[in-house]
Amino acid sequence: MEISTLTMYHCLAFVWYFFVAYSIMHVRTEERPSEVFLYGGQWKYLTVLNLVLQAVFYGVSFLADVLRLIKKLRCAKCVISSRDLLFSVLAFPVSTFVCISFWTLYTYNRELVYPKSLDGVIPLWLNHAMHTAVLPFALLEILATPHRYPAKKKGVILLGFVAFLYISWVLWIYSVTGEWVYPLFASFSPAGLAAFFAGSLAIIISFYNFGEFLNRMLWGQSKFCF
Repeated sequence: MEISTLTMYHCLAFVWYFFVAYSIMHVRTEERPSEVFLYGGQWKYLTVLNLVLQAVFYGVSFLADVLRLIKKLRCAKCVISSRDLLFSVLAFPVSTFVCISFWTLYTYNRELVYPKSLDGVIPLWLNHAMHTAVLPFALLEILATPHRYPAKKKGVILLGFVAFLYISWVLWIYSVTGEWVYPLFASFSPAGLAAFFAGSLAIIISFYNFGEFLNRMLWGQSKFCF
């Protein structure tokens, strides 16, 4: 993709994610169901955290494109390194995990992840913006430009560390409120919950590997392109 076209795409993607994140942050408080948005607010939901992550990623990508356009190549190389690390370790695997896990559980029993009471609060378009569109955006990013992946061990450790932080946040909320972020967790024993978290980590690592595979198939061993 031409750099000017790529710049426009990343700018529009950044604006889109900023708008979606802004929209979910400003759901009218008087209409929120009593069992939702309590301790931790929206910041306890992986979906919302992912929206912020995507906005940051596309903002960094847009900055890298602008630096390339104005021929600030030394600065651009540094920003591109940050962009690629964000995309490979977090943006792609988390988006893929959010989309696939949400719709799998929603199809099985929506009350486990997205209570029906939210239908009157969160518009249908916003639900799909948060849980559906994130995957096509991630795939389009791989098609649009090559990304340099870190060494496998480094990438998996970073992803695992971020997953550990989120799981710790979920457990902390439960210790404070006695309520789980997602009703699904209440159906597990402690051992079952540990197995669920371990399985989820294995799945998200598989998405990391899938993103690396797609990137390599399309672009080979990616190098910086100026």
